[in-house]
Amino acid sequence: MFIDPMNLLDLTINELKRAAAIKERIEDLNKELRAILGASGDSGATLKRKRTVSTSVKKKIAAAQKARWATLRGASPATRSVKPVTKPKKKRMSPRARAKLSAKLKAYWAAKKAGKK
Repeated sequence: MFIDPMNLLDLTINELKRAAAIKERIEDLNKELRAILGASGDSGATLKRKRTVSTSVKKKIAAAQKARWATLRGASPATRSVKPVTKPKKKRMSPRARAKLSAKLKAYWAAKKAGKK
């Protein structure tokens, strides 16, 4: 038996109230049925089985996560090094290179300002 879907906007207030009452009765009957059959009566959804993971898979996941954390910390995945990793020294610009760069930038901005005028 196929029932044509109805638009909720086409229903009258009385029809909507009647439909809500019927739905509540159905929910109450479902709760009563679950209580008789021994299932939980509070949820309307069916019971879902909880997924379980085997211990070997848990160990693999834990080992992979430890390896990721070890690489983030900068140590080898097997063992952490006792000696902390030293940061490389900052490269400093020589005074001659700084003066050369400054001269180039001054010339660039001078040309740019001259082009606008």
